[in-house]
Amino acid sequence: MMAGLPDYKEITEVRVRKDMYLAKLFLGNEWIVPRFRAKNSLITKGRRRALQLRSCPHRLKKEIAVRRMMFRMGTAAPDINSLKARMRDTWMAGDFGVIARYAEAAEQEFVEHLQLKPGTRVLDVACGTGNTAIPAAQKGAKVTGVDIASNLLAQARQRAQEAGVTAEFREGDAEQLSFPDASFDVVISVFGAMFAPRPERVAAEFLRVCRPGGTIAMGNWTPTGFAGQMFKTTAKHVPPPPGIPAPSLWGDESVVRQRFGNGARQITCTRRACDFVFPFAAAEVVQLFRTYFGPTKVAFSRLDSNGQAALAADLVHMWTEQNQAKDGSTLIPAEYLEVHVIRA
Repeated sequence: MMAGLPDYKEITEVRVRKDMYLAKLFLGNEWIVPRFRAKNSLITKGRRRALQLRSCPHRLKKEIAVRRMMFRMGTAAPDINSLKARMRDTWMAGDFGVIARYAEAAEQEFVEHLQLKPGTRVLDVACGTGNTAIPAAQKGAKVTGVDIASNLLAQARQRAQEAGVTAEFREGDAEQLSFPDASFDVVISVFGAMFAPRPERVAAEFLRVCRPGGTIAMGNWTPTGFAGQMFKTTAKHVPPPPGIPAPSLWGDESVVRQRFGNGARQITCTRRACDFVFPFAAAEVVQLFRTYFGPTKVAFSRLDSNGQAALAADLVHMWTEQNQAKDGSTLIPAEYLEVHVIRA
């Protein structure tokens, strides 16, 4: 087991059957049955309880660590490869670069908060078209950006060249990063890795490639913010694959703390806003997303004409209701959680 990585906090439920422990892991939703007896003090009336960190028996921790390592080495659900392929196709649909321009100011501000110094080794995970990688490189950092979508990487390379900065961009998966342990001083992901289907692997990989004492910085849409609600609305019409946690859970501070667990020496979370500013009305904004934002474009493609009309109506209603502009344009502050983790 790798030192400092979260292990037993990934248990979602513990049951005691007769005198044996059973633990349900977040990993693949499986039950494990360590072969040892439960202490009477942990057996409750309902023989079912939430696991408290202090009460996890040592041998149960050890068993979970072994199962977790097996999971990381490839014992995932059999359809995970096809799921990843569909996700890649989704993000390559449309032209995300068009949408990403509207978040540039917020992502530049995100980089400013990191106070990067020249020579800092930075990894930008799910870097997209370079909204955070390029400002980081402008600070003199040695930047590597990874993303599953090759067309977005091509745009990032072009933008970096136009900006006159040096940064490396390569295809990569947030759940299986192709770098040695402790390779980076800072690991960044803004509105990116939060969409990976197995968040516990994302947290483990971020901790693995970040050096001890380094920083992991994430920008994640919150469940109650506008972006989180927009994804929730879309999911009502086009449900996500079963068993995949909602991406916006990364915007819940308590979930963030649970996922990084013992791997974090310190976690600081700050709620901030990314202003969505468009020079046209809500209906045109929705059409823009239908055309260029991969997840929205794919969602509409999976519906018949009536379903498309219903989804469009719900989205237009959302954008109209939340719009703060009064001049025919659109202005909506979208809340996100800025997460800074100091690696243990």
